[in-house]
Amino acid sequence: YYIIQACNILYIIRGLDLQDKEKKKKESIFDLSKYIDKHIRVKFQGGREASGVLKGFDPLLNLVLDGTIEYMRDPDDQYKLTEDTRQLGLVVCRGTSVVLICPQDGMEAIPNPFIQQQDG
Repeated sequence: YYIIQACNILYIIRGLDLQDKEKKKKESIFDLSKYIDKHIRVKFQGGREASGVLKGFDPLLNLVLDGTIEYMRDPDDQYKLTEDTRQLGLVVCRGTSVVLICPQDGMEAIPNPFIQQQDG
């Protein structure tokens, strides 16, 4: 009898514990609401980059961008961007492929400090 009661109590405790974890999973640690209707730049797994006006997002980091521009990559080096772009318009970006989100204003490229500069 005591073993059955102990198992029932553990089951109830574990059930409450699982409910607490599920509640925590639904909350997003990012607050992108301050970037709604502002230009952002997004980097994706695999090296793709795009920028556009953030129209919406969800806790899984799925993004809706309007007026999106994709920055084309060099065919020889997939991680090097070229000057070429293409217009995509309204897009939905899957959150699992998003690596970086930053505001377009005030962003500038800097040289990589980990690559040794060659003299000569």
